[in-house]
Amino acid sequence: MTRVLRRVNRVLLGLAGLLLVVVGGAVLAAAVDLSVPSWWPWSGPSDVLLSTADRQRWRDESWWWPAVIAALGLVVLLALWWLLVQFRRARLREVLVDTRDGEAAVLRGRTLEGVLEADAASQDGVARAKVALTGRRTAPRTRIALLLEPHASPGDVLSALSTRSLAHARTSTGLPALPTEARLRAVKHRARRVA
Repeated sequence: MTRVLRRVNRVLLGLAGLLLVVVGGAVLAAAVDLSVPSWWPWSGPSDVLLSTADRQRWRDESWWWPAVIAALGLVVLLALWWLLVQFRRARLREVLVDTRDGEAAVLRGRTLEGVLEADAASQDGVARAKVALTGRRTAPRTRIALLLEPHASPGDVLSALSTRSLAHARTSTGLPALPTEARLRAVKHRARRVA
């Protein structure tokens, strides 16, 4: 399903880009007084998008121009949303697990994330853990955000994460490697008074 959505997204982006290039090229051609097709609405540099008659046709309707501006604003917001979605890292929905009998099992990505989160959060010095799986089904990657207690040693936490949590995940899924990006943050706390 994700592949289908990616292909549809790419096709729509390609069509939108092609349409914008063609329309922009035709407007530019008309602006520099090159020949354009007879059906093209603008034929020269002095032509305007809306003639005086077109602009005044709806002058008595108080709803017209606010509706046009709102519709154009909505189009801009949808285009910005679509652009921002392109930069979002997609979470991995499933991981292929080698069962060592010539077949493969499918493990839900959320399940593996939950197990890694619980395992990492149970370590000494970790207040909270958040895990996101990215990459491909056969080669997943993890992003782990750890919130550390004030007494925690970052080196010890990373060592335990690597040798315990990630090692368990690799062996249970049969993955030869599980590249991981870990981000550590300390819990904010008030300074203690010493008497």
